[in-house]
Amino acid sequence: MSELQNTPETPVVENQAAENETAQNEYMLEVMNLKQYFPVNTGFFSSTMLKAVDDVSFSIKKGETLGLVGESGCGKTTVGRSILQLYKPTAGDVWFDGELIKSPESIRMLHKRAQMVFQDPYSSLNPRFTVADIVAEPIDVHKLCATKAERNDRILELLSIVGLSSEQATRYPHEFSGGQRQRVGIARALASNPEFIVCDEPVSALDVSIQAQVINMLEDLQEKFGLTYLFIAHDLSVVKHISDRIAVMYLGHMVELADANELHHNPLHPYTISLLSAVPIPDPVKARQSKRIVLSGDVPSPLNVPSGCPFRTRCPRATAQCAECTPEFKEVAPDHFVACHNI
Repeated sequence: MSELQNTPETPVVENQAAENETAQNEYMLEVMNLKQYFPVNTGFFSSTMLKAVDDVSFSIKKGETLGLVGESGCGKTTVGRSILQLYKPTAGDVWFDGELIKSPESIRMLHKRAQMVFQDPYSSLNPRFTVADIVAEPIDVHKLCATKAERNDRILELLSIVGLSSEQATRYPHEFSGGQRQRVGIARALASNPEFIVCDEPVSALDVSIQAQVINMLEDLQEKFGLTYLFIAHDLSVVKHISDRIAVMYLGHMVELADANELHHNPLHPYTISLLSAVPIPDPVKARQSKRIVLSGDVPSPLNVPSGCPFRTRCPRATAQCAECTPEFKEVAPDHFVACHNI
């Protein structure tokens, strides 16, 4: 009888280890308590800290798209750049595919397996390089091609993937339109065979018709190569179209995170509600019936963030408690996280 009781012990331990490894491998990216502060001179021999990102935590599953929205200056782009170690984080941890990004070796690994598509297709491309040289830069840095012929074949393959012809490889960025330049930027991001891409407002500088083409191309590339995206934008309609989940930032803090449909149909944070009320409605009848919520006051300076909840100076629900302590970013419904005292 004792033998029957003792035999299951090892398999149970092995099963638990396997379950933990599976849970860990489910996420491509995990960000924990990320902080990014920049020193700003305020006078002779004096400075203060600009809290661009303050205690932000989230995770992204493999193959999904997390949309990150908020008004200009809220810290969206800084989050993306800090994740990729373009800015060294002030505090917090970034885990990529189960590995903590701290050591030089882990950062080199991250820069090969994660890339960024920048917002401005005009300034993000070197005007002195041909398109072929721009696209080949990650290939050369990571030594991905053994011969010149293999390198040239890879460049033409990447241009073809993003809808550009081989004849355009010898041209310079100023010879292209904004949409074509952004395609070059996407081809460059794909050159190192990444698994994760930070899309930093990739369509905000483009015409509306070109925006749709680029968004559809990003979706096709995700399906073809199994990519994971962090999609940063301020246009909620674009974000809803491409994202599986949406996170909302305000003044360096994350205030809400939920499934894309859940966030649009059941927003809980007052800032999210006001953002959604400003989204244009194509139906004129529904547009007349809808009421836009106009927030009072101006966005506080990140150099002088209000005590307690950062949104309290503009919030219609603000109470005395909001000024005393910062609300916890907690789960109030399945996979729906909100930072508000009055939910």
